[in-house]
Amino acid sequence: MCSPQESGMNSLSARMLTRNRSLGPRAGPRGCGEEPAPPGRGEAAAEARKSHSPVKRRRKAQRLCVAYEGSDSEKGEKAEPLKVPVWEPQDWQQQLVNIRAMRSEKDAPVDHLGVEHCYDSSAPPKVRRYQVLLSLMLSSQTKDQVTAGAMQRLRAQGLTVDSILQTDDATLGKLIYPVGFWRSKVKYIKQTSTILQQRYGGDIPASVAELVALPGVGPKMAHLAMAVAWGTVSGIAVDTHVHRIANRLRWTKKATKSPEETRAALEEWLPRELWHEINGLLVGFGQQTCLPVRPRCQACLNQALCPAAQGL
Repeated sequence: MCSPQESGMNSLSARMLTRNRSLGPRAGPRGCGEEPAPPGRGEAAAEARKSHSPVKRRRKAQRLCVAYEGSDSEKGEKAEPLKVPVWEPQDWQQQLVNIRAMRSEKDAPVDHLGVEHCYDSSAPPKVRRYQVLLSLMLSSQTKDQVTAGAMQRLRAQGLTVDSILQTDDATLGKLIYPVGFWRSKVKYIKQTSTILQQRYGGDIPASVAELVALPGVGPKMAHLAMAVAWGTVSGIAVDTHVHRIANRLRWTKKATKSPEETRAALEEWLPRELWHEINGLLVGFGQQTCLPVRPRCQACLNQALCPAAQGL
């Protein structure tokens, strides 16, 4: 039997053992040869607070679902390019119909004496193209009747690059007189003919850029040469008639000050399939009805549609 003292000691040891078991492994002393158990979730948070490295709980991101309308490509359809509205003059289609009606007889000077009628249709293609260019150079600031007369006299002498270069300036001047600025045109014709012989084998260039680089050849002549000589519509040929009428009808977004400015303005909106007819159509209209001075508005089908007529 144990003495009362031993009995008391055993009772104390039993109470301490019971208390240690209730507190779990953390309460016991470390370094006693036993591997400590891994800390629980609450213990990890406590250890983190002790080491001043708090554990951040990641907040679950919420996904925002946005519904988009399916594009044409997603639907299996070909996407069409965005159409930008193009400016166009008011009533221009009806105005054009009326001008065509007034020009239906084709009896203006340009219809019989224009550049299309000044060259020798029986000549070789190269010679025909040269004659087309020469008639255009003569036509600047000159009426069609005068240009046609000068071309007839030149053709009677044999109108080729070689024949022009063999003709002295005085004789050439007499042949083309009284075209406008005939003295300057004698010089330009000789210079251009020399370039054509040396660089193009007696033919004319087949591009607007090369044509306008020739002495005495402007943009209107170049575009007409491309159309008549080469059968290519490269742009709208704008002379004084087309320039005047386009501004009277307000066929330009704003008033233009030169034929070249008018050409650029017309090409911005006028359908390309109409470019080939605009020059001859408006030139004849300007020769017969929409005259530079005292236009015949009373006889014009566009009198009610023409802004300029309202102010006359």
